[in-house]
Amino acid sequence: MDELAEPGGALMPPIPPDDAERLAALWRTGLLDSPPAECFDRITRSVAALLRVPMAAVSLVDRNRQWFLSRVGLPLAQTPRDIAFCSHAVAERRLLRVCDAQLDPRFARNPLVTGEPHVRAYLAVPLLDAAGHALGTLCVLDREPREFGTEEQQLLQRYGKALERLIRG
Repeated sequence: MDELAEPGGALMPPIPPDDAERLAALWRTGLLDSPPAECFDRITRSVAALLRVPMAAVSLVDRNRQWFLSRVGLPLAQTPRDIAFCSHAVAERRLLRVCDAQLDPRFARNPLVTGEPHVRAYLAVPLLDAAGHALGTLCVLDREPREFGTEEQQLLQRYGKALERLIRG
């Protein structure tokens, strides 16, 4: 599905064609708006430390919002879905790497880039349920541009698989 331009020229994330089924799968997990859980927080803290980033999160992409199941360094508990970087990763169902958000037409005018928390670099892996629905992401964010090399991408993918196992129960 094509991305739509929003006023100001930024690109809104696409809505996956299976979004109704994806949302039903997300809601069945019972994780939305759940209290903090050490098992998720431990992974988020580890990823932030290992990748040397100031921010990391486990995000769940709901109908109109992105809600953080776990977060490090992010002052926000949730964001609107239409500005969430993670919405792009969920729609694409694959690793998403943004080396400099100010140079990426999808994100250059995003309020998360132009204002707090001043995201410049982003790396995320989608979190898939057993049926292959992307429920959210494990993501890391930096306030400085960076490449996120192959080893960093692979590390995030390994932690993402561990999170998928936790979510599936």
